[in-house]
Amino acid sequence: MLRLALVSSLFTLALSAGNLKTLQGLLTGTTGNNPAIRVYKGVPYATPPVGELRWKATQPPIPWTGVRQSTEFSKQCMQEPYPDSSIYYRAPQPMSEDCLYLNVWTASRTGNDKRPVMVWIHGGGYTRGSGDVSTYDGENLAAKGVVLVTLNYRLGVFGFLAHPELTHESPHQASGNYGLLDLVAALHWVQENIAAFGGDPKRVTIFGESAGSGAVNALVASPLAKGLFQRAIGESGAMFGRRVTLAQAEEAGAKLGKDLAALRARPAEELLKSAGPGPILDGWMLPEEVRSAFEAHHYNDVPVIVGSNADEARTLAPWPASGTAASFIEAANKRYGSMAPEFLKLYPAASDEEARESHYNSTRDQGMSWQMRTWAREQQQSGKNVAYLYYFTRVPPGPAGQKYRAYHAAEIQYVFGNAPAKTPWEEPDRRLSNAMMGYWVNFATKGDPNGPGLAKWPAYDVKRDEALELGADIAVRRGVSKEALDFFDRFFASQNADRARASR
Repeated sequence: MLRLALVSSLFTLALSAGNLKTLQGLLTGTTGNNPAIRVYKGVPYATPPVGELRWKATQPPIPWTGVRQSTEFSKQCMQEPYPDSSIYYRAPQPMSEDCLYLNVWTASRTGNDKRPVMVWIHGGGYTRGSGDVSTYDGENLAAKGVVLVTLNYRLGVFGFLAHPELTHESPHQASGNYGLLDLVAALHWVQENIAAFGGDPKRVTIFGESAGSGAVNALVASPLAKGLFQRAIGESGAMFGRRVTLAQAEEAGAKLGKDLAALRARPAEELLKSAGPGPILDGWMLPEEVRSAFEAHHYNDVPVIVGSNADEARTLAPWPASGTAASFIEAANKRYGSMAPEFLKLYPAASDEEARESHYNSTRDQGMSWQMRTWAREQQQSGKNVAYLYYFTRVPPGPAGQKYRAYHAAEIQYVFGNAPAKTPWEEPDRRLSNAMMGYWVNFATKGDPNGPGLAKWPAYDVKRDEALELGADIAVRRGVSKEALDFFDRFFASQNADRARASR
């Protein structure tokens, strides 16, 4: 506490000199496009995980002398870029294993402001992405009163390799969740330093989309993140299904090579194509399945906003060119067995076109909508704090919206208030973005998204099963895809029962 007080007291004096004092040393930032916003880019929150630190738990940042120039984004973590045919394609950026840096946007002019803090965790399937994407620019949210943080974390094989030798050398007998450990380290950095930027370490909201939302879900479930945040927002991603175990991940990782020293000596570029399974049950970061953690109340019980989009699957699982009604029905019978007739009643396939739409709807419901409603339900049933459920339906203007409708990640531009440069918004888009930023900032401020000028958003209740539709109009909807999501409740429960019987 004394260290935090010292950093806060030095804030105003340091800013007047163009510098800001953190526990590691002095920083100088830059002014944003909005002159009221100060931006600090490429701030180290950990020691670079290179050499002998490859595949080790995140280490604290190294202090520096003099003034560190924090005016440029760091290199992104090692990754294979999206193909140029992908809607998520971004021109290749400089990469390095030395990538554990974060970025801060703030309008504060005094270390005593104690503004709410929002920490964004990017998506990308745990294999791609970074904190410097233009859509994540934090100026608009900072202008609304929060301190906004984005960050990088280790990806792919560098972030999620489990290996018998890595487990053996770990004092916790765990390996495989290095990317999640990076996030914990970044949140510790926020606790220690964010007051210097005018932020309140007692009002930290973690939020993310897709894999970033899954990471938020993991942090909510992890004992290592206890006390590091007070609210959580998950956009289209959670981990209520079964996860890979440490033993399973070790077996897969051992195929990369048995000699750990040799693996650490291999060039990063050679390892890029090696797969990492994403977060696993390592016994330390994630001691148990997320759903089990909720049901046993072994999780970080905080208020949550969670939700999904109306057309998630159109970019994530394109209908194959060879797809037919017959192939859809065959796949349904294979996956759902005795429950296939019920599935096909919900998702009919009387024609190839109808099968195509059922493919998109069923993939959306089981992959995203079910996960997010389950999160809201588990919080409402297991926790002391409230959950708020949304359903995003706005089709963004432009070619992407025309082709993919309310696609996976379409809501991010509205959350940050950053319209794509080549696709001007229409008036409904501006209204929706202002409302979403209002909800998100209100939630970060007081744990409740509601406020003046906004449509009332009721806390989630299993019996009412209400979600706030975020679209051209904003209104409460009851029972969104209820019959379908209830079906997946029964299906996944049946699968779990079958596994339990098989393990006896």
